[in-house]
Amino acid sequence: MVLWVILLLVSSLLGGLYVLGVFRRRRPNEPPLDKGTVPWLGYLLEFQKDSSEFLKRMQRKHGDVFTVLMGGCYFTFVMDPFCFGTIVKESRSKLDFTTNATELVLRVFGYKPTKATHSVVHASSTKHLMGDGLTVLTQATMESFRKLLLFNLSSGEKRVWQEENLFHYCYNIVFRAGYLALYGTEPPRGAGNKEKAEEQDRLHSNQLFQEFRKYDRLFPRLAFGLLPPKDKREAERLKRHFWNMLSVKKVWQKDNISGWISDQDQLLAENSIPEYMRDRFMFMLLWASQGNTGPTAFWLLLYLLKHPEALQAVREEVDKVSRESGQQLKAGSPPVTVTRDMLNQTPLLDSALEETLRLVAAPMLVRAVLEDTSLRTSSGTELTLRKGDKVALFPHISVQMNPEIHEEPHKFKYDRFVNPDGTKKDFYRNGKKLKFVSMPWGAGVSTCPGRFFATAEMKLFVFLMLSHFDLELVHEEEEIPAIDISRWGFGTMQPVRDVRFRYRPRF
Repeated sequence: MVLWVILLLVSSLLGGLYVLGVFRRRRPNEPPLDKGTVPWLGYLLEFQKDSSEFLKRMQRKHGDVFTVLMGGCYFTFVMDPFCFGTIVKESRSKLDFTTNATELVLRVFGYKPTKATHSVVHASSTKHLMGDGLTVLTQATMESFRKLLLFNLSSGEKRVWQEENLFHYCYNIVFRAGYLALYGTEPPRGAGNKEKAEEQDRLHSNQLFQEFRKYDRLFPRLAFGLLPPKDKREAERLKRHFWNMLSVKKVWQKDNISGWISDQDQLLAENSIPEYMRDRFMFMLLWASQGNTGPTAFWLLLYLLKHPEALQAVREEVDKVSRESGQQLKAGSPPVTVTRDMLNQTPLLDSALEETLRLVAAPMLVRAVLEDTSLRTSSGTELTLRKGDKVALFPHISVQMNPEIHEEPHKFKYDRFVNPDGTKKDFYRNGKKLKFVSMPWGAGVSTCPGRFFATAEMKLFVFLMLSHFDLELVHEEEEIPAIDISRWGFGTMQPVRDVRFRYRPRF
């Protein structure tokens, strides 16, 4: 009996040491291994505190490919941009992006994906967020901006300066416009008339945004599983709130629901996904579609305001596009109606947006290694990715801020991505053309399916702001704020402080 107890204790001890990572050793041809000094946790807290600086330090220490322990998992970070194509194109039987994504969406949205989920999202996104479907959705978003941004322009009010916090203003307006375009609007029959229905849309969307911001602030630590008990309770309250407010029953009571939303709900129902889980799916779609567009619009407007030559060039471009569409902006004229075709005629705005994303978009692309996989670096070294580990790309450091690819990478150059003739510019490293020079939308099978709609939404907002308003910073000499380093790896960065700006009607 005593022997069995001793064997059980030894077995438990060995199992615990294995979980803590004590026995992990680097095998031949594997990348450098760094487990840190804290068992099991490894470098998790340091990574969560400042992912960018941590990865730069590891790269200086170990080179372009290295494996680190974080929270019981081994992550192999690949910083060599010439390896990116191999990783994102590798078969899902070897490198699978769904494993990590499934864990994340269950933790932060309460939604448990099924085999049908990915095909449902892909099919509906291809139909409604690209091609003709995107044209329809752009029109709906234009109507939302008219309702939120332009509804006072025709009231005859004087050209009086109004002052706001730029980040809050951009995030608020863009979020609400996207939400109304996707999830539908208040039916006039319920509100009494069209004007009252629009007022209800403005009120309801603003209330939803306020709650969304509360959740958004908790998101990074929630994703890492590092919320203290009080914040964890608040996160659960907010989840339940959004599951209720975005429930399929309430959504189907709206008018003008986008095909993207309605088709996905119908397809999930046909695949026997229960209603309560579809409510959670709706919450996931809201964050996926609107969690990064508002912050990106903030950075784009801020960079334009801090660079007068860029602001003038982009404004002249959008004014020219409006004139060529037969819409002359002048005193007493109706607000411009921007179409998808007009948004396709703005190479300078495109470049300014891409430059903004290069500076502030910092997603982390993760794949689960399902079987030992060979990786050849640009130097010709053959490395083995170990089964059970995760491989991660962090393009913000590897390509977007790489001075070998982008000259003066910390500077905003609005025309960086466009040639004088309006065509897209190519980029090289060591004389070799690069395919991936900025990766705000991910790559391969995990490329964001909503990237075209998100781009249209942000461009539409800036197009309208530059067309209809004079804009200026309250404190022009104020430095561009630092980014919130706690959000590294979760898409667009947010500022540590807001910036005051003024706006007034141009005519």
